[in-house]
Amino acid sequence: MNEHVDLDPVDLTNCDREPIHQIGAIQNFGALIAVTTDGMIAHRSANFAEMLSLSEPPQIGTQLSALFTPEAMSAIGRASGMLNDPESVERLFAVHLVGGKGPFDCAIHNTDGLTVIEFEPSASDEMDRQLRSLQPILRQLERSDDLLELCQQAADRLRDLLGFDRVMVYRFQADESGAVIAESVEEGYDSFHGLRYPRTDIPQQARRLYLRNRFRIISDTLAEPVPIEPQIRAEGEPLDLSMSTLRAVSPIHIEYLINMGVRASLSISIVIDGKLWGLFACHHYAPKVLPYSLRTAAELFSELFSLTAERTIGKERASVQDAGRSLHDQLMRAIAGGEALVEALPTLRPIIKRAIPHDGISAYVDGEYRALGAAPDESEFMALMPALNSSATSRTIASDSLVKRIPAAAAFADRAVGALIIPVSRSPRDYVILWRRELKQTVTWAGNPEKPVELGPNGARLTPRKSFEAWQQSVTGKSAEWTEIELGLVESLRVTLLEVILRVTDELATERAKAQRQQELLIAELNHRVRNILNLIRGLINQSRHEAVNVDEFARLIGGRINALASAHDNITRENWSPASVTELIETEAEAYVSGKLDRISIVGDEALVSPEAYTVLALVIHEMMTNSAKYGSLCDKSGRLSVEIACDESGMTICWKETGGPPVRAPERRGFGSTIIEKSIPFELNGRAELDFKLSGVEAEFWIPGRFITHKGRIDAASMAERARPNRKDTGMQGETIETLPSRVLLVEDGMIIAMDTEETLRDLGVAEVTIAAKVSSALKELEAESYDLAVLDYNLGTESSEPVAVKLNELGVPFWLATGYGEMADRLEEIGALGVLTKPYGKDELRRMLGKYSEIAKG
Repeated sequence: MNEHVDLDPVDLTNCDREPIHQIGAIQNFGALIAVTTDGMIAHRSANFAEMLSLSEPPQIGTQLSALFTPEAMSAIGRASGMLNDPESVERLFAVHLVGGKGPFDCAIHNTDGLTVIEFEPSASDEMDRQLRSLQPILRQLERSDDLLELCQQAADRLRDLLGFDRVMVYRFQADESGAVIAESVEEGYDSFHGLRYPRTDIPQQARRLYLRNRFRIISDTLAEPVPIEPQIRAEGEPLDLSMSTLRAVSPIHIEYLINMGVRASLSISIVIDGKLWGLFACHHYAPKVLPYSLRTAAELFSELFSLTAERTIGKERASVQDAGRSLHDQLMRAIAGGEALVEALPTLRPIIKRAIPHDGISAYVDGEYRALGAAPDESEFMALMPALNSSATSRTIASDSLVKRIPAAAAFADRAVGALIIPVSRSPRDYVILWRRELKQTVTWAGNPEKPVELGPNGARLTPRKSFEAWQQSVTGKSAEWTEIELGLVESLRVTLLEVILRVTDELATERAKAQRQQELLIAELNHRVRNILNLIRGLINQSRHEAVNVDEFARLIGGRINALASAHDNITRENWSPASVTELIETEAEAYVSGKLDRISIVGDEALVSPEAYTVLALVIHEMMTNSAKYGSLCDKSGRLSVEIACDESGMTICWKETGGPPVRAPERRGFGSTIIEKSIPFELNGRAELDFKLSGVEAEFWIPGRFITHKGRIDAASMAERARPNRKDTGMQGETIETLPSRVLLVEDGMIIAMDTEETLRDLGVAEVTIAAKVSSALKELEAESYDLAVLDYNLGTESSEPVAVKLNELGVPFWLATGYGEMADRLEEIGALGVLTKPYGKDELRRMLGKYSEIAKG
């Protein structure tokens, strides 16, 4: 179908006003009960008794402990204590809530002073398989550097994981409509790939809810919802189900899905840079109940995908910056000495047009106007000036229909309708404008996007479309849209044009060349650091899986440790990779567990700044200590306290950690990866000390960091600490091939403990009998003097030294070796150093397998 439409869409807000978070019902594959802080039942779902095989439903106002087993109440209590904010959800798996029935999987969250417990029959026997399936999926996603390819792979992998008939990656556009940019669909169903969906398909309050509660399951669109009893609280409000996993569905949305023929659906938010970037939209054409453990795995998959997509988008932005620098250089070379911008317009336009296609260009500088191509004349442009001068300074305006913003643009709509307006000064206002002609467009929608308001079974409201066949819309009065890449180039173009106007001196040109060299060095160093971070995260994932017994615990362990690293990096990058405050590090970690109750934590003594190379190590240690205190130590109840004393002298910094007033303490029977981080990270990576004492009265620890990492900044301001601690403060070889000849002994020279542990484990998995780790050049040379080795792997950059002396010794001994580095240019120095190859960080099992395969070929002669 084709239809000519007006430029302005109808403003439809009926769906935006629907209170979907207070719907008063849940879906029937689980049950719900809400209790007060003292354990009294305030709400229950109508199927509560049936789900638990009780003879009758419990009375409102009775104690939950009279129904649930003591073991269940204890587990629920521990989970409730971990809820740090209104958007936290804790999960429990395979819990026997009542005798003779179960087990059940539970989701627990807080809302308006109530604790809401949702439960459904458990399928915990699938947990291990689901957890194991995530790692190969993550490795596949990591290999893609193209965003659309990444989205397609994610859609395919998610459909394999969940078994839905259709999985789409739905990306939000600038006008808040959505487009299907990737799709995996069961054979026999029509494809929705490339279709656009109007912004009204996902109302505003639903978009806000997708940011808070990132997972939405609908198991059967034809199932009757289960009401919550009572519907209205004593305070006069319905129960807020914003964070509910069982929340029933709006009748409007149910009708929408039924019109599409969908019986079950699943939506998972894709959040990038804190914004709702898109959704995984899953459809099934028969009822489908996903076990809670599988839904948890899918939610973790989505978070890992968001991280990978954010990295890919970051690379694309870096490419735009490179293109901007190239555009800048081309423009500067093209300008004759001292030529004014208006005079240079004919020379500049072809260069700009290659980077940003346009139909016309105008320049207005120092009261002089000139236009080339399809552009307004001087009088028509001057009519725009009052509106342009009322906009914010230095802000580019991009529009595909300028007349919508500035009605005076209608005077030249026959020549240009789209504009990219670039301010090139502050006072007086000067501009360079790129113009585009009208482009009649055809947009293919999933059905007619216009929803007429009419009376229906649910009152006067938007009626969902009943047809989703491709529906074409002809749009006039608009130009081609300015793309993200073009808009990314605008700032570089603006800076270049400013330089032209200011007639750049030779001294500025020299400084620019110097800055370019510094930037190239910075990019190389940043690339090295990013690769190290990726290898560190890979090691965290591999080592943490030994501690996790289910998907939820695995997600929490990984999330906590990565968040600790992220917070540390935020602190040290805030001032351009400078030393950061140890006090701020401790407070940041503390807020995650006792937010609003920092008066229970005392930090006294000396204020110190820690250098970036030591800061991330210390961040992981403090994170593990704070996590243990919140789970088992003095911060796990309401009375315990934590005292941290910091002392600095010429030799370094000592941190004394002392917990008091908590439950009795005993040493753990099993040492997990967290204990390894606490006890070995600082000695291994910083050559410091770590001592941990599990006293009955509370854990005590002492950490010493060498002085080369520390800058003493005086005493901690006690008054400032007290103010921040106020309790009412606002929360802020290739796969499968057999390697015939393996080295018996491998020397691994690596100064990153987690990377070293991960590499050692991988080499042993591949069949290497013995792996020796050395973190420093001196340690490596001692090992080579004392023992013989068949193969070595050298991290080139060992902090303050390089491993070249080790390479020289290996060459003398005739021991083959590979370099491990994040510096791309090291490949050019292989012959000079004598290495047989490069392991580019982040490297993993496949790269190490290929290294061993090449070693095997060399060993065979």
